[in-house]
Amino acid sequence: MLASPWVVMASDFQCPYCKLWHDASFQEIVRDYVNTHKVRLAFLNMPLSIHPNAMPAAEAAMCASVQNKFWPMHEALFATQSQWESLPAPALKFDSIATSVGVNMAQWRTCVLKHQTLALIQADRDRARQAGVRSTPTFFVGSRTLEGSDADVHGAIDAALKGPSK
Repeated sequence: MLASPWVVMASDFQCPYCKLWHDASFQEIVRDYVNTHKVRLAFLNMPLSIHPNAMPAAEAAMCASVQNKFWPMHEALFATQSQWESLPAPALKFDSIATSVGVNMAQWRTCVLKHQTLALIQADRDRARQAGVRSTPTFFVGSRTLEGSDADVHGAIDAALKGPSK
């Protein structure tokens, strides 16, 4: 049996185009491909400097990930983006979001305050740049790279599942 292909998305929690793709396609990809074990899904943090709350959001997500709560935090951050994207200091909102996804708050707050996952986020961003990511969202599906909120990730997954054309 062949190994499941990877879908890797380079994304920024504050990026409006990432939210657009997320809201239009993410649940369908998870339902049709991830939950059925046809593909494996990975998230690369690509917080852009033009989004001042992207790095704190990434840290909030990665600190949740330490407690195996990345995907619930991922969902909650995109669902509430309009509530925190323009806040001068989003920490209280992120605290509320973390509470809602059920993390151990003492551990999560320590992680965020001490920037314990910052090196992981920076490594993600470096990896994405080395792979040629110029904008968010960008997707890697098998050997294909797709850019933008209108990327046909569904079609790329279907093509990858069919295997190399002869």
